[in-house]
Amino acid sequence: MRQYETFELTFAGAEPEGSKALVDLQAEFTLAGETKKVSGFYAGDGQYKVRIYPSKTGKCQWKVRGVVSGEGEENCESAAATADAVAVATNKVPHGIVHVEGKHFKYEDGAWYRPFGTTVYALVHQEKALIDTTMETLRKAPFNKVRFCVFPKHYDFNHNDPDFYPFEKTGEKWDVHKPVPQYWDALEARIRELDACGIQGDLILFHPYDRWGFAQFSKEDSLVYLDYLLRRLSAMPNLWWSLANEYDLMPNYSHEDWADFARFVAEHDPYGHCLSNHNCMAYWDFTQKEITHCCIQDTNVNEVPELWEQYGKPVVFDEVRYEGNIIHSWGNISARELVRRFWTAVCCGGYCTHGETFYSDDEVLWWARGGVLKGQSPARIGFLKEIVEALPGPLDFQGEGLGSQTAIQLLAMKENGAPQEFRDNFFAMAMLNLPKDRIKAFVTKERTAVGHCGKEAYLKFMERQCAALTELNLPQEGSYRVEVIDTWDMTRKVVMENVNGTVKVELPGKEDMAILAVRM
Repeated sequence: MRQYETFELTFAGAEPEGSKALVDLQAEFTLAGETKKVSGFYAGDGQYKVRIYPSKTGKCQWKVRGVVSGEGEENCESAAATADAVAVATNKVPHGIVHVEGKHFKYEDGAWYRPFGTTVYALVHQEKALIDTTMETLRKAPFNKVRFCVFPKHYDFNHNDPDFYPFEKTGEKWDVHKPVPQYWDALEARIRELDACGIQGDLILFHPYDRWGFAQFSKEDSLVYLDYLLRRLSAMPNLWWSLANEYDLMPNYSHEDWADFARFVAEHDPYGHCLSNHNCMAYWDFTQKEITHCCIQDTNVNEVPELWEQYGKPVVFDEVRYEGNIIHSWGNISARELVRRFWTAVCCGGYCTHGETFYSDDEVLWWARGGVLKGQSPARIGFLKEIVEALPGPLDFQGEGLGSQTAIQLLAMKENGAPQEFRDNFFAMAMLNLPKDRIKAFVTKERTAVGHCGKEAYLKFMERQCAALTELNLPQEGSYRVEVIDTWDMTRKVVMENVNGTVKVELPGKEDMAILAVRM
């Protein structure tokens, strides 16, 4: 047994007489004075399995009861102490499950995790050769999170049938009490491959793009499916749960059904993986206590500060349209625009997710089925990732001038009165005289994305501004090195050292420039 890795016990037994999904198999694992209770599952071929995810080290005692039974003791070794030289050199030492830390995310070992995701919806429903090609592409790509579906997807550029489905069919109805082991084994194998690459799997549990009938599950069948999925997968460290892709396009389920699904997943996941719900139009209520972070489809990435104030949870824009050239407006933005949205989200204190939709002769589009990446954005997203991962911590929104205020704060001032420093500013008072809807539109439109990492680093993104000169407001104490970054050409140039306070930085008068100041 090794810290931060799935540990599995296998037992032989007779095939279940009733449900093959809800078998009577319970276990207790006691490690470092903490006891976890988990449910096991039937894996097919007369095999029952129980899995645990150990986050501590030391002696682990286990007891299994139900259709099979047993007990024993294992020694759980440290992930860092048992890592080989290759794992250390390639930063592939297990870090544990990702959890929320304030506005951001951390691994269990304390390392910061900054999601730079991509989307391959039907990743696991393709022929093996295509999946292998996709995995090879991911190994070389900068992405550390992938969104993909449990159920097959039927939509433009993705009309194929998978080799296996999650459940058997009885007549015209899928039987959630009869999981198909071949499907679940293949799904797990790909999740483990992602883990070996240091990639989180953001697993989409429901979606509306369906011709098979999975989107029409009754609520009762949906809970049986979720129960089985969590028995099998919750001990895998590199998973997030996304209740749905575009939950609001699924009329089969009510708002309360989705809230119940969130509660059920949280209650049946002993390890508290990240959990959210993805929208088409109406944002989910991220204040629901079981929801860990905001998962958003929208293009307003500069509103991260408002979303943080509203929900108090990390903000991930998991769909901001895709780099590509297809007929749909959501799939034909330029690489430059997608990269710009990444920089804006990150400098505002949030995160962003990539997607790619280029026509191809074989109709294999990355966003749908995987394959190879064709666009210009991944390399530039990797450039940003390299910059922010070198910082001592994640970036929080700072803004500058009136832009340091959020629309929520300004609306509160409109209701309750402005503080004296605002009353003395005719520009600020004019803004507060605007109608409420115009205040939000104005402040976010005029915002310059400036993030800070305590007093250690500041990152300002100029977006479409073509300035020849800009100011950067640094602390009066300390010394800083200042770089000018071309986010498109991927160049970095140190222009000042040993400076502090308000500094003027010369720029080349072109779009998409950034300024990075790091404490020396």
